[in-house]
Amino acid sequence: MDAKTLLEQLARRAFDFFWNETHPDTGFTKDRANNYERDSFDVSSIAASGYALASLPIAVRRGWVSRANALRRARTMMDGHLQLEHQRGWLYHFIHWETGKRMWQSEISSIDTGLFVMGALFAAHALNDTALLHKVNQFFERMDFQWMLTDGGAKPDEKTLGHGWKPETGFLKNRWSEYAEHMFLYLLALGAPEPIPAECWDAWRRPIVKYKEYELLLGGPLFIHQMSHAYIDFKGRRDRLGYNYWGSSRNATLAQRAFCIEHASRFKTYDADVWGLTASDGPDGYRAYGAPGWVDHDGTVAPTASITSVIFTPSESIRAIKTIYDRHHAKLWGRYGFGNAFNVDRDWWGREVIGIDLGMMLLALENHQNRGYVWEVCAKIPAIQRGLQAAGFRETGERDNGASYPLKK
Repeated sequence: MDAKTLLEQLARRAFDFFWNETHPDTGFTKDRANNYERDSFDVSSIAASGYALASLPIAVRRGWVSRANALRRARTMMDGHLQLEHQRGWLYHFIHWETGKRMWQSEISSIDTGLFVMGALFAAHALNDTALLHKVNQFFERMDFQWMLTDGGAKPDEKTLGHGWKPETGFLKNRWSEYAEHMFLYLLALGAPEPIPAECWDAWRRPIVKYKEYELLLGGPLFIHQMSHAYIDFKGRRDRLGYNYWGSSRNATLAQRAFCIEHASRFKTYDADVWGLTASDGPDGYRAYGAPGWVDHDGTVAPTASITSVIFTPSESIRAIKTIYDRHHAKLWGRYGFGNAFNVDRDWWGREVIGIDLGMMLLALENHQNRGYVWEVCAKIPAIQRGLQAAGFRETGERDNGASYPLKK
């Protein structure tokens, strides 16, 4: 399969997951699915539902589904999620895909609710439908960012958002206090109808590390460096602190590729054109694989990780995905594209796919193949505009590959 056809197939099969694995009556999307046959999985993740919403205008644009059917699905999804049990507008991470009931004693999750509303905002603005936008704004406007910021008022001076809350134990101890995938969440919070203080953007730490010639913000798994960039175009921009987040993510991608090359003699999977470490399935279960920065690896590669970086490293990412297909498609390719991950040393080949990984990949492919369509739409969302302004983002004119610019000015 040539590279262009392969990219088209990856995008189409990712959409097929979101279309087929979203319950037609409730609008809840499965967290994962078997890549080869029908399954009995019944757990939905609200983050996957957000990406399912985001996939709809992409499918309309590419002619995979009619606008009428996309709107019908989107409205069903918004109605279902508006009716879910919530705390101050925030939803449980995992729910039953038919009943909507909390699953696995999961938490009320800030990042996952954020991913849902981000996908919903993109879908409503891209489809340009007044009724859908009303439902999405209703959801967004009831999210109490102050409650998540201050632990319900217990920490009135807190400047970093919490991870979430559980009815059994209250607010989680962990906070979004260090560079991670959370930038889009802070921008939503800064642009909300009742925004958090602008200085909250400055409050989380941004440790810088260097690997070989690459300088990057600390973070191992690639999804940390990809999630916010799938929706928001940070290229050629710096915040008021002077950080080049796009350049950091590009360097993180190149540094991880270099790490895999360096360790290729020890692990059969790794190669100059086979890399991509992120939170994924593996031979011993789900793990947050990553390098450099903080390192956890055992030779497991996730194909979605390398292709999602196509927005940063198009040549390297396309070579990677073409090489993975040419070498391993007989054991890894299924109805929704590549299985989530694989490990040649262990002769382990993932038989399932995960919704959030397919979602990030689909958005990245859309930005790469269709001249930044997702970025273009998201740039017009008022909340994102207000958030970027509150964080002090400014155009810098740094529009080349980013490698020649310092990470922080």
